[in-house]
Amino acid sequence: MVAATDIHAAPAKAQLKHGALSLIETIGQSIANIAPTLTPALNITVVASLAGIGSWLAYLIATVGLAFVGACIASLAKRHPEAGSYFVYIGRNFGPMSGALAGWSMILAYITTAVAVVFGFPIFLSNFLAAFHASLSFPILVVFTIAFLALVVYAAYRDIQVSSRVGLVMETLSIGIIILITAIVVAKHGTIVDPKQLAIGSLHFGGVMSALTFAVFSFVGFESAATLAKESSNPQRNVPIAVIGSAIAAGTFFCIMAYCMVMGMGDNADAIGKSSSPFADMTARAGLPWASAVVYFAAMISGFACALACINASSRMLYSMGRYQFLHRSMGLVHGTHKTPHVAVLASGAIVLVLTLLLLPEGFLNGFGLTGTIATYGFVVVYFGVCVTAPVDLFRAGKLQAQHLLFGIVGAALMAFVIYGSVDPYPEAPYNLLPPIFLAYMIIGFIWFSILKGKSPETLRLIAEDMEG
Repeated sequence: MVAATDIHAAPAKAQLKHGALSLIETIGQSIANIAPTLTPALNITVVASLAGIGSWLAYLIATVGLAFVGACIASLAKRHPEAGSYFVYIGRNFGPMSGALAGWSMILAYITTAVAVVFGFPIFLSNFLAAFHASLSFPILVVFTIAFLALVVYAAYRDIQVSSRVGLVMETLSIGIIILITAIVVAKHGTIVDPKQLAIGSLHFGGVMSALTFAVFSFVGFESAATLAKESSNPQRNVPIAVIGSAIAAGTFFCIMAYCMVMGMGDNADAIGKSSSPFADMTARAGLPWASAVVYFAAMISGFACALACINASSRMLYSMGRYQFLHRSMGLVHGTHKTPHVAVLASGAIVLVLTLLLLPEGFLNGFGLTGTIATYGFVVVYFGVCVTAPVDLFRAGKLQAQHLLFGIVGAALMAFVIYGSVDPYPEAPYNLLPPIFLAYMIIGFIWFSILKGKSPETLRLIAEDMEG
Protein backbone atom coordinates (compact mmCIF):
# COMPACT_ATOMS: atom_id res chain seq x y z
CA MET A 1 0.00 0.00 0.00
CA VAL A 2 1.50 3.32 -1.03
CA ALA A 3 1.64 6.34 1.20
CA ALA A 4 -0.97 9.08 0.99
CA THR A 5 1.53 11.43 -0.61
CA ASP A 6 2.12 8.92 -3.39
CA ILE A 7 -1.57 8.92 -4.18
CA HIS A 8 -1.49 12.62 -4.92
CA ALA A 9 1.80 12.47 -6.77
CA ALA A 10 0.88 9.73 -9.25
CA PRO A 11 -1.79 11.61 -11.18
CA ALA A 12 0.61 14.51 -11.78
CA LYS A 13 2.29 12.41 -14.50
CA ALA A 14 -0.80 12.65 -16.64
CA GLN A 15 -4.15 14.26 -15.99
CA LEU A 16 -7.57 13.88 -17.51
CA LYS A 17 -8.21 16.44 -20.25
CA HIS A 18 -9.55 19.16 -17.97
CA GLY A 19 -12.00 21.59 -19.53
CA ALA A 20 -12.12 19.79 -22.86
CA LEU A 21 -15.89 19.35 -23.02
CA SER A 22 -18.26 22.15 -23.89
CA LEU A 23 -21.81 22.38 -22.56
CA ILE A 24 -23.16 20.63 -25.67
CA GLU A 25 -20.61 17.85 -25.39
CA THR A 26 -21.37 17.38 -21.70
CA ILE A 27 -25.08 17.13 -22.52
CA GLY A 28 -24.12 14.63 -25.22
CA GLN A 29 -22.79 12.24 -22.59
CA SER A 30 -26.12 12.06 -20.76
CA ILE A 31 -28.26 11.98 -23.91
CA ALA A 32 -26.15 9.22 -25.43
CA ASN A 33 -26.26 7.20 -22.21
CA ILE A 34 -30.07 7.46 -22.08
CA ALA A 35 -30.25 6.31 -25.71
CA PRO A 36 -33.79 7.69 -26.24
CA THR A 37 -34.19 5.86 -29.54
CA LEU A 38 -34.22 2.48 -27.79
CA THR A 39 -37.45 3.31 -25.94
CA PRO A 40 -39.79 3.47 -28.96
CA ALA A 41 -37.80 0.68 -30.62
CA LEU A 42 -38.12 -1.77 -27.69
CA ASN A 43 -38.39 -0.46 -24.10
CA ILE A 44 -41.93 0.91 -24.43
CA THR A 45 -43.29 -2.63 -24.77
CA VAL A 46 -43.40 -3.31 -21.02
CA VAL A 47 -44.79 0.14 -20.16
CA ALA A 48 -47.61 -0.25 -22.69
CA SER A 49 -48.46 -3.74 -21.42
CA LEU A 50 -49.05 -2.32 -17.92
CA ALA A 51 -50.25 1.24 -18.44
CA GLY A 52 -52.19 0.71 -21.67
CA ILE A 53 -53.39 3.96 -23.20
CA GLY A 54 -52.02 5.73 -20.12
CA SER A 55 -48.42 5.01 -21.18
CA TRP A 56 -47.80 8.68 -21.92
CA LEU A 57 -48.90 9.54 -18.37
CA ALA A 58 -46.52 6.98 -16.86
CA TYR A 59 -43.66 8.65 -18.72
CA LEU A 60 -44.87 12.09 -17.66
CA ILE A 61 -44.88 11.11 -13.96
CA ALA A 62 -41.44 9.52 -14.35
CA THR A 63 -40.16 12.69 -16.04
CA VAL A 64 -41.34 14.88 -13.17
CA GLY A 65 -39.89 12.52 -10.58
CA LEU A 66 -36.51 12.22 -12.29
CA ALA A 67 -36.37 15.98 -12.73
CA PHE A 68 -36.45 16.14 -8.91
CA VAL A 69 -33.69 13.52 -8.76
CA GLY A 70 -31.76 15.58 -11.31
CA ALA A 71 -32.18 18.68 -9.16
CA CYS A 72 -30.58 16.80 -6.25
CA ILE A 73 -27.71 15.70 -8.47
CA ALA A 74 -27.31 19.26 -9.75
CA SER A 75 -26.96 20.70 -6.24
CA LEU A 76 -24.24 18.15 -5.46
CA ALA A 77 -22.48 18.60 -8.80
CA LYS A 78 -22.18 22.35 -8.20
CA ARG A 79 -20.42 21.76 -4.87
CA HIS A 80 -18.39 18.68 -5.81
CA PRO A 81 -17.36 18.78 -9.50
CA GLU A 82 -15.37 15.55 -9.43
CA ALA A 83 -14.93 12.58 -11.78
CA GLY A 84 -16.02 10.24 -8.98
CA SER A 85 -19.44 11.95 -8.84
CA TYR A 86 -21.71 9.67 -6.79
CA PHE A 87 -18.73 8.06 -5.09
CA VAL A 88 -17.76 11.55 -3.94
CA TYR A 89 -21.23 12.97 -3.22
CA ILE A 90 -22.29 10.22 -0.85
CA GLY A 91 -18.82 9.52 0.57
CA ARG A 92 -18.22 13.09 1.68
CA ASN A 93 -21.49 13.15 3.62
CA PHE A 94 -21.89 9.62 4.97
CA GLY A 95 -18.33 8.35 5.04
CA PRO A 96 -15.98 6.69 2.55
CA MET A 97 -17.56 3.25 2.94
CA SER A 98 -20.96 4.50 1.77
CA GLY A 99 -19.27 6.41 -1.05
CA ALA A 100 -17.35 3.34 -2.12
CA LEU A 101 -20.54 1.27 -2.19
CA ALA A 102 -22.27 3.95 -4.28
CA GLY A 103 -19.39 3.86 -6.76
CA TRP A 104 -19.46 0.06 -6.68
CA SER A 105 -23.17 0.08 -7.52
CA MET A 106 -22.76 2.59 -10.35
CA ILE A 107 -19.90 0.63 -11.91
CA LEU A 108 -22.19 -2.40 -12.09
CA ALA A 109 -24.98 -0.24 -13.52
CA TYR A 110 -22.86 1.27 -16.30
CA ILE A 111 -21.12 -2.01 -17.16
CA THR A 112 -24.32 -4.04 -17.36
CA THR A 113 -26.06 -1.31 -19.35
CA ALA A 114 -23.19 -1.54 -21.83
CA VAL A 115 -23.63 -5.32 -21.95
CA ALA A 116 -27.36 -4.92 -22.55
CA VAL A 117 -26.70 -2.55 -25.44
CA VAL A 118 -24.09 -4.91 -26.88
CA PHE A 119 -26.72 -7.67 -26.82
CA GLY A 120 -29.17 -5.29 -28.46
CA PHE A 121 -26.85 -4.70 -31.42
CA PRO A 122 -27.25 -8.15 -33.06
CA ILE A 123 -31.02 -7.98 -32.46
CA PHE A 124 -31.29 -4.69 -34.31
CA LEU A 125 -28.82 -5.82 -36.98
CA SER A 126 -30.85 -8.97 -37.63
CA ASN A 127 -34.09 -7.01 -37.87
CA PHE A 128 -32.43 -4.49 -40.18
CA LEU A 129 -31.26 -7.25 -42.51
CA ALA A 130 -34.65 -8.99 -42.35
CA ALA A 131 -36.19 -5.91 -43.96
CA PHE A 132 -34.08 -6.80 -47.02
CA HIS A 133 -34.83 -10.54 -46.70
CA ALA A 134 -31.27 -11.24 -45.56
CA SER A 135 -29.86 -12.88 -42.43
CA LEU A 136 -26.65 -13.84 -40.66
CA SER A 137 -25.82 -17.01 -38.77
CA PHE A 138 -25.40 -16.90 -34.99
CA PRO A 139 -21.58 -17.22 -35.08
CA ILE A 140 -21.30 -14.38 -37.60
CA LEU A 141 -23.57 -12.22 -35.46
CA VAL A 142 -21.29 -12.89 -32.49
CA VAL A 143 -18.27 -11.76 -34.53
CA PHE A 144 -20.06 -8.56 -35.53
CA THR A 145 -21.06 -7.99 -31.91
CA ILE A 146 -17.48 -8.30 -30.67
CA ALA A 147 -16.32 -5.94 -33.43
CA PHE A 148 -19.03 -3.48 -32.35
CA LEU A 149 -17.71 -3.56 -28.77
CA ALA A 150 -14.12 -3.16 -29.97
CA LEU A 151 -15.05 0.02 -31.87
CA VAL A 152 -16.79 1.40 -28.79
CA VAL A 153 -13.76 0.75 -26.58
CA TYR A 154 -11.41 2.25 -29.16
CA ALA A 155 -13.46 5.45 -29.32
CA ALA A 156 -13.49 5.71 -25.51
CA TYR A 157 -9.74 5.01 -25.31
CA ARG A 158 -8.71 7.65 -27.81
CA ASP A 159 -10.32 10.95 -26.85
CA ILE A 160 -13.17 11.95 -24.53
CA GLN A 161 -13.97 15.03 -26.62
CA VAL A 162 -14.22 13.05 -29.84
CA SER A 163 -16.22 10.24 -28.22
CA SER A 164 -18.67 12.68 -26.63
CA ARG A 165 -19.18 14.41 -29.97
CA VAL A 166 -19.65 11.08 -31.74
CA GLY A 167 -22.22 10.02 -29.15
CA LEU A 168 -24.16 13.26 -29.45
CA VAL A 169 -24.15 13.32 -33.26
CA MET A 170 -25.17 9.67 -33.55
CA GLU A 171 -27.96 9.95 -30.99
CA THR A 172 -29.24 13.18 -32.55
CA LEU A 173 -29.33 11.48 -35.96
CA SER A 174 -31.23 8.45 -34.67
CA ILE A 175 -33.75 10.59 -32.74
CA GLY A 176 -34.26 12.70 -35.86
CA ILE A 177 -35.05 9.58 -37.88
CA ILE A 178 -37.59 8.41 -35.29
CA ILE A 179 -39.28 11.84 -35.12
CA LEU A 180 -39.50 12.11 -38.90
CA ILE A 181 -41.12 8.73 -39.30
CA THR A 182 -43.50 9.43 -36.40
CA ALA A 183 -44.52 12.71 -38.04
CA ILE A 184 -45.34 10.83 -41.25
CA VAL A 185 -47.46 8.31 -39.31
CA VAL A 186 -49.33 11.10 -37.48
CA ALA A 187 -49.92 12.90 -40.77
CA LYS A 188 -51.45 9.72 -42.20
CA HIS A 189 -53.65 9.50 -39.10
CA GLY A 190 -54.99 12.97 -39.89
CA THR A 191 -55.02 14.45 -36.37
CA ILE A 192 -52.94 14.70 -33.23
CA VAL A 193 -56.00 14.65 -30.96
CA ASP A 194 -56.76 11.25 -29.42
CA PRO A 195 -59.85 11.55 -27.17
CA LYS A 196 -59.31 8.15 -25.53
CA GLN A 197 -55.78 8.93 -24.35
CA LEU A 198 -56.73 12.43 -23.24
CA ALA A 199 -59.70 11.24 -21.17
CA ILE A 200 -57.72 11.25 -17.91
CA GLY A 201 -60.59 9.88 -15.85
CA SER A 202 -60.81 6.71 -17.93
CA LEU A 203 -57.12 5.80 -17.62
CA HIS A 204 -56.12 2.83 -15.47
CA PHE A 205 -54.08 4.56 -12.76
CA GLY A 206 -53.09 1.29 -11.09
CA GLY A 207 -51.45 0.20 -14.32
CA VAL A 208 -49.84 3.60 -14.75
CA MET A 209 -48.23 3.37 -11.31
CA SER A 210 -47.13 -0.22 -11.93
CA ALA A 211 -45.46 0.88 -15.16
CA LEU A 212 -43.36 3.53 -13.40
CA THR A 213 -40.55 1.08 -12.62
CA PHE A 214 -40.11 0.30 -16.30
CA ALA A 215 -40.65 3.90 -17.35
CA VAL A 216 -37.73 4.93 -15.12
CA PHE A 217 -35.56 2.31 -16.85
CA SER A 218 -35.84 4.36 -20.06
CA PHE A 219 -34.11 7.29 -18.32
CA VAL A 220 -31.16 5.53 -16.68
CA GLY A 221 -27.91 7.15 -17.70
CA PHE A 222 -29.22 10.72 -17.61
CA GLU A 223 -26.96 11.31 -14.61
CA SER A 224 -23.76 10.19 -16.36
CA ALA A 225 -22.60 13.70 -17.32
CA ALA A 226 -21.61 14.08 -13.67
CA THR A 227 -18.86 11.48 -14.16
CA LEU A 228 -17.15 13.82 -16.65
CA ALA A 229 -17.05 16.82 -14.33
CA LYS A 230 -13.25 17.07 -14.42
CA GLU A 231 -13.31 17.12 -18.21
CA SER A 232 -16.12 19.65 -18.61
CA SER A 233 -15.16 23.27 -19.29
CA ASN A 234 -17.46 24.65 -16.58
CA PRO A 235 -18.72 21.71 -14.48
CA GLN A 236 -20.64 23.82 -11.93
CA ARG A 237 -22.79 25.08 -14.82
CA ASN A 238 -22.54 22.36 -17.46
CA VAL A 239 -23.20 19.26 -15.35
CA PRO A 240 -26.44 20.53 -13.71
CA ILE A 241 -27.77 21.73 -17.08
CA ALA A 242 -26.83 18.41 -18.71
CA VAL A 243 -28.38 16.25 -16.00
CA ILE A 244 -31.65 18.14 -15.55
CA GLY A 245 -31.94 19.13 -19.21
CA SER A 246 -31.39 15.60 -20.53
CA ALA A 247 -33.97 14.16 -18.11
CA ILE A 248 -36.60 16.70 -19.17
CA ALA A 249 -35.76 16.49 -22.88
CA ALA A 250 -35.76 12.70 -22.92
CA GLY A 251 -38.93 12.58 -20.83
CA THR A 252 -40.70 14.91 -23.22
CA PHE A 253 -39.61 12.69 -26.12
CA PHE A 254 -40.86 9.57 -24.33
CA CYS A 255 -44.25 11.12 -23.53
CA ILE A 256 -44.80 12.26 -27.12
CA MET A 257 -43.61 8.96 -28.59
CA ALA A 258 -45.82 6.91 -26.25
CA TYR A 259 -48.83 9.06 -27.13
CA CYS A 260 -48.18 8.92 -30.90
CA MET A 261 -47.41 5.19 -30.96
CA VAL A 262 -50.59 4.27 -29.09
CA MET A 263 -52.57 6.53 -31.42
CA GLY A 264 -50.77 5.08 -34.44
CA MET A 265 -51.84 1.59 -33.37
CA GLY A 266 -55.46 2.66 -33.16
CA ASP A 267 -55.36 2.98 -29.35
CA ASN A 268 -54.46 -0.71 -29.18
CA ALA A 269 -51.80 -0.49 -26.49
CA ASP A 270 -52.01 -4.27 -25.99
CA ALA A 271 -50.55 -4.75 -29.47
CA ILE A 272 -47.54 -2.65 -28.46
CA GLY A 273 -47.22 -4.55 -25.18
CA LYS A 274 -47.03 -7.89 -27.01
CA SER A 275 -44.58 -6.76 -29.70
CA SER A 276 -40.82 -7.24 -29.84
CA SER A 277 -40.59 -4.48 -32.45
CA PRO A 278 -43.33 -1.98 -31.52
CA PHE A 279 -42.19 0.95 -33.62
CA ALA A 280 -41.80 -1.19 -36.73
CA ASP A 281 -45.29 -2.61 -36.16
CA MET A 282 -46.70 0.92 -35.96
CA THR A 283 -45.06 1.96 -39.22
CA ALA A 284 -46.24 -1.21 -40.94
CA ARG A 285 -49.82 -0.47 -39.82
CA ALA A 286 -49.47 2.99 -41.33
CA GLY A 287 -48.47 1.48 -44.67
CA LEU A 288 -44.77 2.28 -44.31
CA PRO A 289 -43.09 -1.17 -44.37
CA TRP A 290 -39.82 0.39 -45.55
CA ALA A 291 -39.57 2.35 -42.32
CA SER A 292 -38.64 -0.72 -40.24
CA ALA A 293 -35.20 -0.84 -41.83
CA VAL A 294 -34.64 2.83 -41.04
CA VAL A 295 -35.81 2.32 -37.45
CA TYR A 296 -33.46 -0.58 -36.81
CA PHE A 297 -30.60 1.33 -38.41
CA ALA A 298 -31.33 4.21 -36.04
CA ALA A 299 -31.41 1.77 -33.13
CA MET A 300 -27.94 0.49 -34.02
CA ILE A 301 -26.64 4.07 -34.11
CA SER A 302 -28.25 4.79 -30.77
CA GLY A 303 -26.81 1.58 -29.32
CA PHE A 304 -23.28 2.59 -30.29
CA ALA A 305 -23.71 6.01 -28.69
CA CYS A 306 -25.14 4.46 -25.52
CA ALA A 307 -22.43 1.81 -25.19
CA LEU A 308 -19.76 4.49 -25.69
CA ALA A 309 -21.31 6.68 -23.00
CA CYS A 310 -21.46 3.70 -20.62
CA ILE A 311 -17.78 2.88 -21.13
CA ASN A 312 -16.88 6.54 -20.64
CA ALA A 313 -18.89 6.69 -17.41
CA SER A 314 -17.77 3.36 -15.94
CA SER A 315 -14.11 4.09 -16.69
CA ARG A 316 -14.34 7.44 -14.85
CA MET A 317 -15.82 5.66 -11.84
CA LEU A 318 -13.04 3.07 -11.93
CA TYR A 319 -10.48 5.86 -12.37
CA SER A 320 -11.74 7.79 -9.37
CA MET A 321 -11.84 4.70 -7.15
CA GLY A 322 -8.44 3.56 -8.39
CA ARG A 323 -6.78 6.84 -7.42
CA TYR A 324 -7.59 6.20 -3.80
CA GLN A 325 -7.04 2.43 -4.01
CA PHE A 326 -10.58 1.31 -3.47
CA LEU A 327 -9.64 -0.66 -6.59
CA HIS A 328 -6.18 -1.38 -7.99
CA ARG A 329 -4.24 1.87 -8.36
CA SER A 330 -3.59 1.19 -12.06
CA MET A 331 -7.21 2.21 -12.62
CA GLY A 332 -6.15 5.74 -11.65
CA LEU A 333 -3.61 6.04 -14.47
CA VAL A 334 -4.13 8.47 -17.37
CA HIS A 335 -2.79 8.03 -20.90
CA GLY A 336 0.03 10.50 -21.59
CA THR A 337 -1.19 11.38 -25.08
CA HIS A 338 -4.94 10.84 -25.13
CA LYS A 339 -5.54 12.08 -21.57
CA THR A 340 -8.06 9.31 -20.97
CA PRO A 341 -8.10 6.76 -18.10
CA HIS A 342 -6.92 4.14 -20.55
CA VAL A 343 -6.48 1.25 -18.11
CA ALA A 344 -9.96 1.82 -16.71
CA VAL A 345 -11.38 2.03 -20.25
CA LEU A 346 -9.74 -1.25 -21.24
CA ALA A 347 -10.86 -2.87 -17.98
CA SER A 348 -14.43 -1.75 -18.59
CA GLY A 349 -14.34 -3.14 -22.12
CA ALA A 350 -12.84 -6.44 -20.94
CA ILE A 351 -15.54 -6.89 -18.28
CA VAL A 352 -18.27 -6.14 -20.83
CA LEU A 353 -16.75 -8.69 -23.22
CA VAL A 354 -16.50 -11.42 -20.56
CA LEU A 355 -20.09 -10.89 -19.37
CA THR A 356 -21.33 -10.90 -22.95
CA LEU A 357 -19.60 -14.19 -23.73
CA LEU A 358 -20.81 -15.78 -20.48
CA LEU A 359 -24.42 -14.86 -21.22
CA LEU A 360 -24.39 -15.82 -24.92
CA PRO A 361 -26.04 -19.21 -24.18
CA GLU A 362 -29.09 -17.26 -22.93
CA GLY A 363 -29.51 -15.70 -26.37
CA PHE A 364 -29.36 -12.05 -27.38
CA LEU A 365 -32.87 -11.08 -26.23
CA ASN A 366 -32.63 -12.71 -22.80
CA GLY A 367 -29.14 -11.30 -22.37
CA PHE A 368 -30.51 -7.84 -23.09
CA GLY A 369 -33.32 -8.23 -20.58
CA LEU A 370 -31.25 -9.74 -17.77
CA THR A 371 -28.41 -7.22 -17.88
CA GLY A 372 -30.76 -4.28 -18.41
CA THR A 373 -32.75 -5.26 -15.35
CA ILE A 374 -29.79 -5.64 -13.00
CA ALA A 375 -28.43 -2.33 -14.31
CA THR A 376 -31.65 -0.67 -13.14
CA TYR A 377 -31.04 -1.97 -9.61
CA GLY A 378 -27.62 -0.36 -9.58
CA PHE A 379 -28.93 2.98 -10.79
CA VAL A 380 -32.02 3.40 -8.62
CA VAL A 381 -30.22 2.49 -5.40
CA VAL A 382 -27.73 5.30 -6.00
CA TYR A 383 -30.48 7.68 -7.15
CA PHE A 384 -32.17 7.09 -3.81
CA GLY A 385 -28.89 7.71 -2.00
CA VAL A 386 -28.32 10.94 -3.89
CA CYS A 387 -31.79 12.24 -3.01
CA VAL A 388 -31.08 11.59 0.67
CA THR A 389 -27.57 13.04 0.43
CA ALA A 390 -28.36 16.34 -1.33
CA PRO A 391 -30.37 17.96 1.51
CA VAL A 392 -27.82 16.75 4.07
CA ASP A 393 -24.94 18.18 2.04
CA LEU A 394 -26.64 21.56 1.69
CA PHE A 395 -27.64 21.60 5.36
CA ARG A 396 -24.03 21.06 6.42
CA ALA A 397 -22.97 23.90 4.12
CA GLY A 398 -25.65 26.18 5.55
CA LYS A 399 -27.35 26.47 2.15
CA LEU A 400 -30.42 24.27 2.58
CA GLN A 401 -33.66 25.84 1.36
CA ALA A 402 -37.24 24.56 1.31
CA GLN A 403 -37.13 23.59 -2.36
CA HIS A 404 -34.02 21.49 -1.82
CA LEU A 405 -35.81 19.51 0.87
CA LEU A 406 -38.80 19.06 -1.44
CA PHE A 407 -36.57 17.80 -4.27
CA GLY A 408 -34.97 15.27 -1.93
CA ILE A 409 -38.23 13.97 -0.47
CA VAL A 410 -40.03 13.60 -3.81
CA GLY A 411 -37.02 12.05 -5.53
CA ALA A 412 -36.34 9.61 -2.69
CA ALA A 413 -40.03 8.61 -2.52
CA LEU A 414 -40.14 7.85 -6.25
CA MET A 415 -36.93 5.81 -6.12
CA ALA A 416 -38.18 3.89 -3.07
CA PHE A 417 -41.34 3.06 -5.01
CA VAL A 418 -39.30 1.89 -8.00
CA ILE A 419 -37.13 -0.34 -5.79
CA TYR A 420 -40.23 -1.82 -4.15
CA GLY A 421 -41.94 -2.32 -7.50
CA SER A 422 -38.96 -4.24 -8.85
CA VAL A 423 -39.41 -7.04 -6.30
CA ASP A 424 -43.17 -6.99 -5.63
CA PRO A 425 -44.52 -9.03 -7.27
CA TYR A 426 -41.33 -11.07 -7.20
CA PRO A 427 -40.07 -11.72 -10.75
CA GLU A 428 -40.22 -15.14 -12.35
CA ALA A 429 -37.23 -17.20 -13.50
CA PRO A 430 -34.61 -16.36 -14.65
CA TYR A 431 -35.21 -12.81 -13.40
CA ASN A 432 -35.82 -14.12 -9.89
CA LEU A 433 -32.05 -14.64 -9.62
CA LEU A 434 -31.21 -10.99 -10.21
CA PRO A 435 -32.15 -9.45 -6.80
CA PRO A 436 -29.98 -11.93 -4.86
CA ILE A 437 -27.16 -11.55 -7.40
CA PHE A 438 -27.24 -7.77 -6.95
CA LEU A 439 -27.33 -8.16 -3.17
CA ALA A 440 -24.39 -10.58 -3.28
CA TYR A 441 -22.45 -8.13 -5.47
CA MET A 442 -22.99 -5.34 -2.94
CA ILE A 443 -21.99 -7.61 -0.03
CA ILE A 444 -18.76 -8.52 -1.85
CA GLY A 445 -18.05 -4.82 -2.28
CA PHE A 446 -18.74 -4.17 1.40
CA ILE A 447 -16.35 -6.97 2.46
CA TRP A 448 -13.65 -5.76 0.07
CA PHE A 449 -13.85 -2.16 1.20
CA SER A 450 -13.94 -3.23 4.84
CA ILE A 451 -10.66 -5.05 4.32
CA LEU A 452 -9.18 -1.95 2.69
CA LYS A 453 -10.42 0.22 5.54
CA GLY A 454 -8.74 -2.09 8.04
CA LYS A 455 -5.46 -2.01 6.15
CA SER A 456 -5.33 1.70 5.37
CA PRO A 457 -7.90 3.88 7.14
CA GLU A 458 -5.88 6.97 6.22
CA THR A 459 -6.31 6.28 2.52
CA LEU A 460 -10.08 5.92 2.86
CA ARG A 461 -10.30 9.14 4.87
CA LEU A 462 -8.81 11.14 2.00
CA ILE A 463 -12.03 10.95 0.00
CA ALA A 464 -13.79 13.17 2.53
CA GLU A 465 -10.98 15.74 2.56
CA ASP A 466 -9.39 16.16 -0.82
CA MET A 467 -11.00 14.02 -3.49
CA GLU A 468 -9.09 14.80 -6.67
CA GLY A 469 -8.18 18.25 -5.44
